[in-house]
Amino acid sequence: MKAQPDEGLYPRIYAIVRQIPPGRVATYGQVAALVGPPCDARLVGWAMAALPSGADVPWQRVINAQGKISLRKYSRGHELQRRRLEAEGVQFDERGRIDLARYGWMGPEGPEQPELL
Repeated sequence: MKAQPDEGLYPRIYAIVRQIPPGRVATYGQVAALVGPPCDARLVGWAMAALPSGADVPWQRVINAQGKISLRKYSRGHELQRRRLEAEGVQFDERGRIDLARYGWMGPEGPEQPELL
């Protein structure tokens, strides 16, 4: 039997994701760590999937730890996420990865990050 997600944490997850600035990304695990226990990367994924259409949460800025979009490649969702990130100036390499050292968000308490050119 599959464990049910703790939907009570969704508002906290969404609050963290809203803080990710345009042109930056965070991983599911990073968001989970900022929310704190018992949140984990899978729960962040469930929360992103549960967002209603038109929600004011920049879901496209949450990616996996490999720097990739987790949605199935060539799916509408994958293409939409990629287009939104590219519109914010995020670049992908030839393997579809985002350079986390360059585009990764350091968190709300992280050091000042340089502007991207």
